[in-house]
Formats: sequence, C-alpha cells, structure tokens
Amino acid sequence: MSTHSQQSEPYENTPTAMVYEEFAEAESQLSAQYISLHRAASDEAERARLWQKVIGLRDAKRAVPAHDRDQLITHIRIWRAELAELKAGRG
Repeated sequence: MSTHSQQSEPYENTPTAMVYEEFAEAESQLSAQYISLHRAASDEAERARLWQKVIGLRDAKRAVPAHDRDQLITHIRIWRAELAELKAGRG
C-alpha cells in the first residue's frame, strides 16, 4: 500500500458531506477548548491571544471550500492534533 493511500485511508470511502461535518466538528471542538482556556486565563494578554485563536479558527473554517476534500482533511488532522496537544498539556 502506498503512503498516500495510507494517509487518506480514514476518509477514502467517506462522502465529502460527511468529511465536511467532521471538519466543522473539529473546528467547533478546538474553538470550545480555546474559549475554555480564554475564560480561565488570568492574564489579559493571554486572553487576547486565545481569543485570536478562536477568531483564526472561524476565519479558516470560512475560507475552506466545502467541496475541497484535501483541505478539509488537512484541517481536520491539524485541528485534531492541536486539540490533543491542548488537552494533554492541560492534564
């Protein structure tokens, strides 16, 4: 099996509409995590930085065409990894 097919395997037989739903869910979960961190932050600069993360996620979600599977999948992977790192760091 080639590396490319191994990388795309989880979404290989998934309709694009379902990939988009996963994309939207990943953005929503990561945004929720940043909002939670924002609310808990005691430093104004940290709150501002976290809020910019939320705005950046919203903007990125809006910029990706719903039919662009490659971009959708790339963002899903990035956002899921980022969410996992945040959760691991938070303990």
